[in-house]
Amino acid sequence: MDLKTLTTYDQNAEHYAQEWESQPAGNDLRETVKKFFTQGPTIDVGCGSGRDAAWLCANGYPTLGVDASTGLLNQAHALHPELILVHSALPALPGIEEQCYENVLCETVIMHLPVDLIESSVQKLLMLLKRQGILYLSWRVTEHQDRRDEKGRLYASFDERVVINGLVGAQLLMDEKVVSESSGKIIRRIVVRKD
Repeated sequence: MDLKTLTTYDQNAEHYAQEWESQPAGNDLRETVKKFFTQGPTIDVGCGSGRDAAWLCANGYPTLGVDASTGLLNQAHALHPELILVHSALPALPGIEEQCYENVLCETVIMHLPVDLIESSVQKLLMLLKRQGILYLSWRVTEHQDRRDEKGRLYASFDERVVINGLVGAQLLMDEKVVSESSGKIIRRIVVRKD
């Protein structure tokens, strides 16, 4: 992850966790998961406060939560002590086994990466899946050029082909640009099945 973004999350972890936990539930995400995910081992890469991982666990998708921010992982543990949480970061995700998961969720994470790490990160997400496994990937759309918010978080602007190139060997099941019910921001959402 972009170092300045990671520092922002670590230093303001309680604020961000409370913000995410208080947002609307994100029924658009949940309905998509119900439509495409297979019940079984799941990993939430960039789990943040643990909100989505906790919902997944409660709905038949036993989920490992992974985040690059130790501050956010501490918040997730306090808010959702039932979760199994691991510290690791894209693009390499050290310590995370490949080909072990039926489902991978990566919700609004890759836009915090430098553009040159996005394709390899998407490839790594696919490597986590078993054959025929499902990847849900979304990111906040930033037009024209990279920008940082007032706290310094990176929102990378990148051509969608960077993501598509990382998805070689997967079947596209869904591709849409929508306004997120949770954040109110424009996001791109892609669901693929690994061959």
